[in-house]
Amino acid sequence: MKRSFLIILAALCGVLVSSAKSKVDEMRDSVAASTMVYEIGHGRYTRQQVDSINRIITAYYYDQFRSFQDPEAPYFLFMSKDSQLAMGIGGVVRMRGWYDIGNVIPANGFAPYLIPMSAERVDSRRLGTTPAGTAIFFRVLGRNKVLGHYQLYIEGNFNGYENVGFRLKKAYAVVHDFTIGYAASTFGDPAAQTPVIDAQGANNKISNTSVLLRYMRSFKSGFTVAASVETPSPKIGADGTNTSSIANACPEGAAFMQYAWGPTSHVRLSGVVRSLGYRDMLAGRNHHTAGWGVLLSAVGHPADFLTLYATLNYGRGTASLGGDLLCGNYDLIDNADEPGTMYAPASMGYQLGLQYNFRHNLFTSVSFSQSRLYADHPVGGSEYKYGLWAAMNVFWNLTPRIQTGVEFDWGLRCNFDGHARSSRRIGAMCQFAF
Repeated sequence: MKRSFLIILAALCGVLVSSAKSKVDEMRDSVAASTMVYEIGHGRYTRQQVDSINRIITAYYYDQFRSFQDPEAPYFLFMSKDSQLAMGIGGVVRMRGWYDIGNVIPANGFAPYLIPMSAERVDSRRLGTTPAGTAIFFRVLGRNKVLGHYQLYIEGNFNGYENVGFRLKKAYAVVHDFTIGYAASTFGDPAAQTPVIDAQGANNKISNTSVLLRYMRSFKSGFTVAASVETPSPKIGADGTNTSSIANACPEGAAFMQYAWGPTSHVRLSGVVRSLGYRDMLAGRNHHTAGWGVLLSAVGHPADFLTLYATLNYGRGTASLGGDLLCGNYDLIDNADEPGTMYAPASMGYQLGLQYNFRHNLFTSVSFSQSRLYADHPVGGSEYKYGLWAAMNVFWNLTPRIQTGVEFDWGLRCNFDGHARSSRRIGAMCQFAF
């Protein structure tokens, strides 16, 4: 772990050396420039008129929790005559296909946790396709005398029942510095994750979404601070005989401090505290255990054609907040040495990524990550101990709103008994943003 920490720390330091304007920023600007703005009761604006309201379009990107796979700024933006209200309607039509080689993962997402560990290979090849990830959203940006600046956002993905059912992904309101609703957790940094085609992504990715109340303030110096209370959704590994889970009785608290030196360059330190409850069925008593986690993340451009990504997370009782461990019940696990008691095991994860832009609309990236569980007491030999994940891809934006890509994924799962198996996947994607 010490060696991994030093490597991540070196990568985090590397992103602090940043170019003035990167190819990533150029690509983002080209999408924003393609937005068509209409005035209600008027007609289409000219290009010169659109330039005067670029700050409104830019507001669609000024999101501290935006990931590479989120929809682009909308193609259609409607404004009121007094310019006090703007509404954008947008989305993305996304199609993914993949081919598993050697050891089939029984899911659309390439998660090392799900690699079959049986010696018998029932399926050694698999072809899969899915429209999951197709999304539509509405965003309203407004200003009035009572609320000041505010925004409303609703996003839904077609990845629910059988991967085509409509499912709410985000629904929140922002008034001044406060956010209330169903939104990405304050404990996380989606922008620091390397671009990938696979929906699962790096196996240490923190990707929790919950109902929350957040205060976030940005300063002219480049610093941003945020704190929130959030609805918990822990995953308790009770055995149902000696221990059982109980209802949540305390919200989670999360916070971060960030320094940014460009629209797509920053370093962030995040933290979370949780209360995890269970019942000792042998003694007939309820107990609450504290969980906590920290996340150090960064993204930056040492040169205009180069982008570095790095994340490092560690904690106890935070397994359900994302990554490989989300597939299991590891926030609390049973203590084999003391029946009827549970504890919050430690977990660690890191990710390193590099993106090289041949042009602003043509780039390749490589990334590697690990997620690991540390047990304080004996666990079953077939339990997940750690997973490794790597990806290499190429993306090409034919136009600012049409993107294609191909990717190779590799993953490995190792159990506590030392048994390990790997899997490989070749994937492709084509998406149309509007």
